[in-house]
Amino acid sequence: MRIHAGIGLLLGATAIAQDVTPPDGFRALFNGRDLTGWWGAGTEDPRGFQALSTEERAQKVGRSLADIHEHWTVEDGVLVNDGHGLFLTTLREFGDFELRLEYRTVALADSGIYLRGIPQVQIWDYTEAGGKWELGANRGSGGLWNNQAGAPGKDPAVLADRPFGEWNAFRILMIGEYVTVDFNGQRVVDRARLENYFDRARPVPARGPIQLQTHGGEIRWGNVWVRDVDADEADEFLRRLSDEREGAGKFLELVEGADLAGWRGAVESCDVSDGTLLWRAGEGGTLFTEREFGDFVVEFEFQLPPGGNNGLAIRYPGEGTPAYSGMCELQILDDDHESYAKLDPRQYHGSAYGMVAAERGYLRPAGSWNHELVRVEGSRVRVELNGTRILDADLASVKEFLDDKPHPGLERSRGAFGFCGHGDSVRFRRVRIRELGE
Repeated sequence: MRIHAGIGLLLGATAIAQDVTPPDGFRALFNGRDLTGWWGAGTEDPRGFQALSTEERAQKVGRSLADIHEHWTVEDGVLVNDGHGLFLTTLREFGDFELRLEYRTVALADSGIYLRGIPQVQIWDYTEAGGKWELGANRGSGGLWNNQAGAPGKDPAVLADRPFGEWNAFRILMIGEYVTVDFNGQRVVDRARLENYFDRARPVPARGPIQLQTHGGEIRWGNVWVRDVDADEADEFLRRLSDEREGAGKFLELVEGADLAGWRGAVESCDVSDGTLLWRAGEGGTLFTEREFGDFVVEFEFQLPPGGNNGLAIRYPGEGTPAYSGMCELQILDDDHESYAKLDPRQYHGSAYGMVAAERGYLRPAGSWNHELVRVEGSRVRVELNGTRILDADLASVKEFLDDKPHPGLERSRGAFGFCGHGDSVRFRRVRIRELGE
């Protein structure tokens, strides 16, 4: 197998080394010998494949292999594609991950790397002779080319492609829907959202395959390595992103130490230890801040027991049921639990209760910590769960309500922030809020 990118690219295009192994924490997606662990797919919504039965999946994979073996080969520990056929697709699906790989291609070729089955980190002929400058090829490879025009990440920040005949190296980090791309040692995409090419109204899937696209010319791939990013690392990434984009010094810590100073309401239903708030099982009520907020951003982590239920009180007046007397209640719910199989979609996690349904499928398993960021501006509410935006709604436009029950507090412009206890031992930590406009 070829020498690692950090060394091999300095030596030139064709250096060979023996027994190259992945860095610590990584594993090889390509074993250097054959196509074990891969199958063939085109540009197709991964949710379609995920919806198939086990038998249907196996049949689809099996049908793809003749095409794969016709167009993909292994030479001297390197994957080679002739520029045609289906895309090499991992059998395994990935959530949050870091991918490292190298490639070498030829003039006029076009390719890319699909992340969770979503196109794509772009690879192409960046020269004028390639004939695609009108599409943005003059800016180089590495951008999230299928994002809409003008969207962050659509175009790479710098042109970092190496001349044809030399190997190029990618480091791609994907957490939630945020993608960072380092290309030949330069940052070309910095924590940009990858748009869902197949349905831009929905976020990218929580899990999906990695695909190596081919289109119009030979491309060679080597040192294809991946590591899973665990929840602790992902949450630290998301907190740092909030600090940078919202302003670390502008957040107010709401739960500190071992008491509930600054809170009112159901203080007797909760325990606090080392900045972690725990609702006692069997007790409920609304715990809310003494201070009121207008437009704000709130960030926190939460842990649900199996079937756990809680909520966020938004612009709460200090009395009544938050879902109705406040602007809204945002659901905190283990909605994968069998007991909630028949809920109205507007009752699942992240939803503006009874008004607007959030996207499902982005919660970590019960008992795990989750990261959530909520932004409230005027009547617009956005909820980001574990790095993926699951709700973006203007509540002023809602005309239909669950059970036709009105929400008299919907137009409130100011109120307390709080938690809505429903008898389950839900935990919250690292709770901090920033009022916008300060």
